[in-house]
Amino acid sequence: MKKYIITLTDDERAQLEKAIAAGKAATRKLTRARILLKADSGLGGPAWTDDAIREALEVDLKTVANVRRAFVEEGFEVAWHSHSTRNHRQRKIDGACEAHLIALMCQPAPSGHERWTLRLLAERLVKLEQVDLDSVSHETVRKTLARNELKPWQKEEWCIPPEQSGEFVCHMEDILEVYTQPEDPDCPLVCIDEFSKQLVAETRVPLPAQPGQPQRYDYEYRREGVCNIFMTFVPLRGQRWPTVTARRTYRDYAYLLQDLVDVRFPDAKRVKVVTDNLNIHSGAALYETFEPAEAKRILDKLEFHTTPKHGSWLNMAEIELSVLSRQCLDRRIGQGYVVEREVAAWAAERNAAHVSVDWRFTTADARVKLKRLYPVPQPDSPPSASLPRAATESALKTRCRVHKRIHHKAEQHSQGK
Repeated sequence: MKKYIITLTDDERAQLEKAIAAGKAATRKLTRARILLKADSGLGGPAWTDDAIREALEVDLKTVANVRRAFVEEGFEVAWHSHSTRNHRQRKIDGACEAHLIALMCQPAPSGHERWTLRLLAERLVKLEQVDLDSVSHETVRKTLARNELKPWQKEEWCIPPEQSGEFVCHMEDILEVYTQPEDPDCPLVCIDEFSKQLVAETRVPLPAQPGQPQRYDYEYRREGVCNIFMTFVPLRGQRWPTVTARRTYRDYAYLLQDLVDVRFPDAKRVKVVTDNLNIHSGAALYETFEPAEAKRILDKLEFHTTPKHGSWLNMAEIELSVLSRQCLDRRIGQGYVVEREVAAWAAERNAAHVSVDWRFTTADARVKLKRLYPVPQPDSPPSASLPRAATESALKTRCRVHKRIHHKAEQHSQGK
């Protein structure tokens, strides 16, 4: 007669069958579940022998015996999940220490350090007596931070908008409203932005890639100056016209606007232009470059929409510049004419495919996701606050005294006459 008899309840049997049907648990856990079901001697159970279970599941007899013993001595959960009593070591960092570690890492690094390191955090925990042990390894700190998705060696450059700014949300909703308007041949939408490209030349010829060996280039380079790239992007048509210039001045921007009005859209009644807050992005550039009549003619055909400060991500031309930088200019180029040639080839390929930007962020989304940026309206109040009652009475008394003095002087003057 067997010493360890397995008798499952209906609920335990249902749990095992559900886990096996899902098949998402560990292989060892699923194997133990099958052993428990086959060895079940309860009502309606198959009550297989150990040899039959070994042959069917291709496991060792000792494994079957261990599952039986665990079920009888330690219960269903231990028999199924195989909770081992070995290697049960005390955690070096408990819940309170973990919370202190997270708070410590989110603070500025101590003086003399650019950022927190794993070893520095471990030393600080011991120094602050947050752990009972004499030391805690940096690997323990790394695992703790990994569980909380914290990486002290990483930081990101971010465009941080102001909190509760009416000016920010006003410009933002204006841009978002422009983006929702359908295409109008008489009033096309154009996004303009720019960025600088540093010209860097090679001092030695790079070695080409070979099987098993990537391309290799020398660490030494020669600086050849900087060029500027204006991006003129028409999102509703999937067209872009990058312009490479030697500088970024009022004159360069003014000639770009003139080309936009006279060459790109000569038949349009008005052109909607989305730009950021750069100092040259204004109608003043036209008056600095052309005669007043010509500047006025160009300006009358333009309708400017400016992104808010710290909100340049609302300009779709910035997305195109990011793609241009990653796909075309992320390499060493030493001559401006080479940049112009490569940028033209990149633009021709994307224009032929009519690649555009699928902008989905709307004003309704902004009012939910960026609610913190909207100012809180103040309660209604009269234009001028009323004076307190005591102040009002004092003012009336003063006025009465003034009137009495005037009346008294008038009487004296009349009597003297």
